[in-house]
Amino acid sequence: MQSVSIAPIEERLSFSLVLETENLANADLDGLSQSLASLAQQELPLTAANEVLIVDSGNTPAQLLAQLCDRYPWLQVHQAPSSTGYYKAKMLGAAQVTGQVVVYGDSDCAYEPDWLRSLLMPFTSDNDVQVVAGETTTRGVGIYGTAMALTYIFPQYSGEHALAPTAQYFLNNVAFRREFLLQQPIPADLPLYRGNCVIHAHALKRYGYTIWRQPLARATHAPPSDLSHFFWRFLLIGHDYYWQQRLSAQTGSETAKPKAAQTALDDRDPTSSFQGKIDIFFDRIRKMVQHDRRHLLYLPFSVPIASASVMLIFIGYVITSRKPDYLLKTYSHLLDDKADFY
Repeated sequence: MQSVSIAPIEERLSFSLVLETENLANADLDGLSQSLASLAQQELPLTAANEVLIVDSGNTPAQLLAQLCDRYPWLQVHQAPSSTGYYKAKMLGAAQVTGQVVVYGDSDCAYEPDWLRSLLMPFTSDNDVQVVAGETTTRGVGIYGTAMALTYIFPQYSGEHALAPTAQYFLNNVAFRREFLLQQPIPADLPLYRGNCVIHAHALKRYGYTIWRQPLARATHAPPSDLSHFFWRFLLIGHDYYWQQRLSAQTGSETAKPKAAQTALDDRDPTSSFQGKIDIFFDRIRKMVQHDRRHLLYLPFSVPIASASVMLIFIGYVITSRKPDYLLKTYSHLLDDKADFY
């Protein structure tokens, strides 16, 4: 068979990378430096991007942003109003950049060196590919790290290697054809803290689009950084579970949900079958130990923290079922007071 010379990805496909700082409102600022350091080490250099844009809504000191721009000349900053939320910042970034594909990262994630190349590769082999999602897991080992690996939002790595359809994506590790995303935007005005991408993924599936999972595009996400962050983050997971269930039920009454999307919803719904939750629980433990055997050592000691996080999710769900906007409004006011204090 005659060998065929294949041009580099950057010659076949233009792309832009978008991050935001809204995630840093209650997280460690060092996360942004760590995230950019992991991006600087990508096998596919960031200098090949049309833009690497960080949308700042006032959550990062100007001096730090200036230092990062000096350190990484490919980094651009777009200033957004302080009221710009996470999803509005992401969509604002898509509107500002010019690449054929917009790649989304988060300021509190770290990315493996072949992450960017792996995420972009499917777009170069099939023009019908519109969305490619990587895999994100929670980083950290130890009593707290193991508890968060067990109960925080992100599943363990699948351990697979082949591209496959999926029912969901995380906005910290996903790429869209830009024109497609602008035509099918992520809804920003939903009564959720996080999780708009769950509703968006369900909508894409209903419209007949395929979300492709690229297990080779791997990232790690920081766990909640302190006690306050832990407390509110898990309460708001319960809040989001309630609203995801309600919103999905509303849209599901218009058209039947695909089986895969319904399965993803069941995995996130605390009222789904007990046996299903047990199966998910033990599957996550199995994958945790496969990824890092130290989790097995710390697992017994992490049970109190894991139990507290599950209880907070349940409490958040119950509170929201009775007062649907209480938790999100209260948390938003706390963040506003914190910003005023500083």
